[in-house]
Amino acid sequence: MGTLSPSELSILLVEPSDTQRKIITSRLSQEGISNIQTASNLQDALAIMTRHHPDLIASAMHFEDGTALELLKVIKETDAFCDIQFMLVSSECRREQLEIYRQSGVVSILPKPFSSEHLGKALNATIDLLSNDELDLEHFDVHNIRVLVVDDSKMARNIIRRTITNLGLKLITEASDGAEAIELMKNNMYDLVITDYNMPNADGLALTQYIRNHSQQSHIPILMVSSEANDAHLSNVSQAGVNALCDKPFEPQLVKQLLYSLLDD
Repeated sequence: MGTLSPSELSILLVEPSDTQRKIITSRLSQEGISNIQTASNLQDALAIMTRHHPDLIASAMHFEDGTALELLKVIKETDAFCDIQFMLVSSECRREQLEIYRQSGVVSILPKPFSSEHLGKALNATIDLLSNDELDLEHFDVHNIRVLVVDDSKMARNIIRRTITNLGLKLITEASDGAEAIELMKNNMYDLVITDYNMPNADGLALTQYIRNHSQQSHIPILMVSSEANDAHLSNVSQAGVNALCDKPFEPQLVKQLLYSLLDD
């Protein structure tokens, strides 16, 4: 698939408020998007998704018949829907309420009200996830790069896998936490580790410390993808030897730039 433009995107807007639906539809139209369907609740959204497969769902958080998290779960667990991208549009600003969405692989979290810049970045991230744009590396054949993806969230691993697969990386091994990753690294060689920070058994810091101090692959590039807001934690992982930090939900273009920096340095 070549690179899309925003005008080619098909969007399903799921929003219980008539006023908000009109406002968001108008903002999407201003970005050149004309293929917009709307639903006011989860039941209608699922019916529309079954009839017509959108590229992106822009969803509020709460509905009379459930929450956006329930809709997101159906999308991620249904083969027919799993390549639909999901964007949360919410006035919720408490990090603890948004954390589960960050961990679930949403393409973006837009505030209410959002700016044209916010919307443009979210749409571009969606396009990047739907398009194949392989890395053109000077020192590596991108198809031969061995990647270890470490995250306790299967949904988060799926979104990372999809993003880097679109960039041409095909040799991908997954681990559900740092302890499993450490065992894999004892018997396998990798060219890149992409890891979460918060994980059971052994977190991203413990994994980084193992790689840098005890493994036979101490110079392997490490990209940490985390929603961790604690500056002390981030300082610790940087000092431990993480090469690059990327926020959740991460933007494919940023990931591409980081991978160029890590692998073609």
